[in-house]
Amino acid sequence: MSKRAEPHTPAEHAPLNEGMLMAASPESKSLLYRLKTARLTGRVYWSVFWAGLVVGSLLGIISGYLYLTSLPVLDLQAAMKRSPIVVDRHDHLLRAFTTGEDRWRLPVAAEDIAPQYAKLLLNFEDKGFYTHAGIEPLALLRAAKQWAMAGHIVSGGSTLTMQVARLIEGHSGRSISIKLQQMKAALQLETHLTKDEIFSLYLHLTPFGGNIEGVRAASLAYFGKEPKRLSLAEAATLVAIPQSPEMRRPDRFPKRAMRARNRVLKRGYEAGLISEGDYLYARRQPMTKSRLAFPMVAPHLSEQLVPKVGPSHIVRTTISKHLQVKLERLAATHAARLGKDLSAAILVIDHQTGEVLAHVGSADYEDHDRYGPIDMTRSVRSPGSTLKPFIYGMGFDAGLAHPETLIDDAPVRYGLYAPKNFDGKFHGTVSVRQALQKSLNIPAVKMLSAIKPARFSARFRYAGLHKSMPLNLAVALGGVGFTLEDLARSYMHIANPTHIGGLKRLRQAQLATSLKRQKERPLMSERAAFYVSHILRGATPPKNAKPGALAYKTGTSYGYRDGWAIGFDGRHLVAVWIGRPDGSATTNLTGIGAAGPLLFDAFQYISEKRAPFAPPPEGVIFANGDELPPPLRHFDKKPLQLLSHQGLRDGGDVKIAFPPPGAEFLMQKRQAGRFQIALKASGGTLPLTWLVNGKMINSKAYRRQNNYKPYERGFIEFSVIDAKGKTDRVQIRVR
Repeated sequence: MSKRAEPHTPAEHAPLNEGMLMAASPESKSLLYRLKTARLTGRVYWSVFWAGLVVGSLLGIISGYLYLTSLPVLDLQAAMKRSPIVVDRHDHLLRAFTTGEDRWRLPVAAEDIAPQYAKLLLNFEDKGFYTHAGIEPLALLRAAKQWAMAGHIVSGGSTLTMQVARLIEGHSGRSISIKLQQMKAALQLETHLTKDEIFSLYLHLTPFGGNIEGVRAASLAYFGKEPKRLSLAEAATLVAIPQSPEMRRPDRFPKRAMRARNRVLKRGYEAGLISEGDYLYARRQPMTKSRLAFPMVAPHLSEQLVPKVGPSHIVRTTISKHLQVKLERLAATHAARLGKDLSAAILVIDHQTGEVLAHVGSADYEDHDRYGPIDMTRSVRSPGSTLKPFIYGMGFDAGLAHPETLIDDAPVRYGLYAPKNFDGKFHGTVSVRQALQKSLNIPAVKMLSAIKPARFSARFRYAGLHKSMPLNLAVALGGVGFTLEDLARSYMHIANPTHIGGLKRLRQAQLATSLKRQKERPLMSERAAFYVSHILRGATPPKNAKPGALAYKTGTSYGYRDGWAIGFDGRHLVAVWIGRPDGSATTNLTGIGAAGPLLFDAFQYISEKRAPFAPPPEGVIFANGDELPPPLRHFDKKPLQLLSHQGLRDGGDVKIAFPPPGAEFLMQKRQAGRFQIALKASGGTLPLTWLVNGKMINSKAYRRQNNYKPYERGFIEFSVIDAKGKTDRVQIRVR
């Protein structure tokens, strides 16, 4: 067996080291020098390379930053427009209005939407929304590949930010130039806004078909609920619609909307966002097939407040939506039961704070046969006997009477004016308490005669409740124009004389900046207010009304045109009006028979129990008959002899003789400031009170002719009220 050769390394292949080279020839030393030079050159090369890369990157970052910061802020003025909305005291939606472009775009915050909606949206539209800078490179590469293979744009690779940019700038289409413009706009948004602000813009601007924009408007229009209460299936539907808003509208294409919804659900299930059971259940849910009307609660008050609040998107009121809805239904039902074309109005006020809790302007806002759009809480009408408590209250303050003071209900004449009771009877000697509880006319006129009509009117004017009244005794029987709001404010001075801050419809934050509070002063003392309140607590309740500790007063205007009822307990005050908005008479319409039951029913909706009344203030005298001080035992003021004139005689119903109804007058430019319309009345009992568009004008009360200067063109309504509260009105036009 041959011996195996040992491995041998030739000398020419042996590794070199520096020691060997140092001992070698001059050629070897030259080789060592070249090796060292090569190593040094390599290190320098890589050092320069990495240094250049770092510097280049820094320059790129700086250049990119400078470019981004140089991009101007997108014009968001149009995008920030929102539908004005009115909310109640708990921020529940009462009514919404469209924007100036007739779009429904309701304000909404991220915390106001269902969590599953946000998760499904980001999973379906833009998973990297909170990590990218407005553009998703991988999505763009995928879109470019699809474009190259198909020869046309298949998907745009749009991020949520790019979609918002498209909605703001209004660029539609899928061309390359438009996509580049959207990318630039997206970078602008990402530079100047936070992610949450961009997401908020998406929630407001994204289209859902027709004139619906934003998730809150869509949730209300298609499902009738706030977005925070969306089910899983409903949330998925709202994620799917914006990809093709018109073709996936549930009210027009429910099958397409359902297929798109199910794709969103499947994507969410595959991503582990929803369980299998929830996924299968949501897929089985039917698709809504109609578009619902937006809420319209407290419509009259909403229309009144939105212009006053100004540019604010949200009007925050003191209204209780729960109570408002119940009373709107109650008013509609009650008015329909009473007769055709009748309407009703209700005000509910917390008289401890002055906050309006319910404002029902008519029996049905959308019923034009009942003049539903007219807010009858602000319509000027004759208040009937509802002013009598104030007459007696001022008599108590003047030391003329006490609730137990005796007063004669017997025939009396003031010049040619002889008041009569509603029932046509005389009741002899009664106490002031009985006179007010029975709403007798003659004792009230006697008390007003002693107070003096001018002083009575001045007191209301001083309190900031009524600017002017006719200076005659007919005021006691309703011969003056009042609104339901006027009466409610006035009765608050009886219900709670310590609170005289007027009515509040807006919560404090907006109240301080949007509306000037009405300045009011006490109409009567606390002692007088207690006397009146104590008397009204003993008034006989209407038939079939649920009894309760309630102080209330009713009133009926002349000719059975208006029925009134106002009542209060220790916390709440309710004012009610019943009648025809056009002012025509209704057979046997009375305050006690029509408005009274509505008042008591309204209180039952507020609470089943009545709030206790405040204790009597200091100075109250609890006494009867002979126990009273002698001056207060019997009211013996003799009636004042007013002007005696032939014109004071009763001439039947008062009528406006001129101008005739529907007359038209031409006012030329050169006549501005000098043009006059003659006013003539026939019949009725003097003195007369003239009103123009519900406001009293200066006129000669004991003449049947007056003149009025119109200062602008348009429709004008003239009204006249005689001493007995009889009225007539006509409408004319000035061209």
